Amino acid sequence: MKKITLLFSILFLTLGSCGVKTTQSLLSDGNYDGAIDRAVEALRTKKDSKGKQDYVYLLEEAFAKAKDRDLRNLDLMIKEANPANSERIYNTYLQLNNRQEKIRPLLPLPLLKQGKNASFAFDNYSDQIVSSKNVLSKYLYENASSLLKSNNKLDFRKAYDDFFYLESINPNYKNTKKLMDDAQFKGTDFVDVYAKNRTNMVIPKQLQDDLLDFKTYGLNDKWTVYHSVRQKSVTYDYSLIINFRQINISPEQIKEKEFIKERQVKDGVKTLLDNRGRPVKDSLGKEIKVDNYRTLRANIYEFRQYKSCQVTAQVDYVDVKTNQLLQSFPVTSEFIFENIYSTYKGDRNACEDNYMTYFNKRAVPFPNNEQMVFDTGEDLKARLKDIIVRNKFRG
Repeated sequence: MKKITLLFSILFLTLGSCGVKTTQSLLSDGNYDGAIDRAVEALRTKKDSKGKQDYVYLLEEAFAKAKDRDLRNLDLMIKEANPANSERIYNTYLQLNNRQEKIRPLLPLPLLKQGKNASFAFDNYSDQIVSSKNVLSKYLYENASSLLKSNNKLDFRKAYDDFFYLESINPNYKNTKKLMDDAQFKGTDFVDVYAKNRTNMVIPKQLQDDLLDFKTYGLNDKWTVYHSVRQKSVTYDYSLIINFRQINISPEQIKEKEFIKERQVKDGVKTLLDNRGRPVKDSLGKEIKVDNYRTLRANIYEFRQYKSCQVTAQVDYVDVKTNQLLQSFPVTSEFIFENIYSTYKGDRNACEDNYMTYFNKRAVPFPNNEQMVFDTGEDLKARLKDIIVRNKFRG
């Protein structure tokens, strides 16, 4: 037990030493907040113990250096008087305050050798935070509002991001929510989706409706919206056209196949005979018994109903404003109807167990052509979704 206790003690000392070295390294590299985070985490427990003293010294030093660097940066940015610095100024004041709040719950932190507490020069930044937030809010609002006057969708999206950020730091600032909605509407690519039938067959309406129901695709995102029904209030940027090119449906086929199945099964035991037909005996004079097998046999008559449907289409991406074809993607989908059933003469147990289900099946009516085309829908929809996911519209 003493050896185990000693080993654990050495292990904890080694781990503690590694933690201190990592914190020292972060401090030396100028990653003051990283060093502060490591030290704060280490001091959450047993902060008054002798083994935690290194962390107290490191925390004191890292805090002082981090604060000094932030204040020097603030001094420079304020002197530059560049409105574009308003976000950095606001975030720096937040950083100064948050750093203090991270350390405050741990105080006081004793320096055992000096017989005093570690020193952390805390300041009240509330006025600066409010003031810099107001400056930033004004800057974001004016900058985003000017972007809304552009004719470029990317500018509208930047405006949305600015309004969104403004709403997060200063809720209900002027008419930010309405302008944010306007920016999103103006920055959105609206896609008109429809189908064209260039085959000599009727495409089931239910299939077209299902293919064009983009709500079930889950493809609408922040900046792209698909409409299968045109809306008067929307100016469309792109069209996505599903051109049905060809539909091939095979004839209804019934193929017959006859084959023989044989299987040996155990059927009791029998006396082992030698080449002369005499019983073989063991060393005690007893006749040797072996498993007796018999052969099961069955004539199988298998029937296979088969019908296939292949739908070939082309997905076209068109720029509505220029009426220019941007991209085309071929897509082919296939559905196969198949029903296998069997009858037999002889012993059905000659077949494997997984074949038995065919004996319980019977012939069924073939689906009509319209149903065959409709049944390709799920596969066609999956392929269509894959094309759209891989080839997003880019505004």
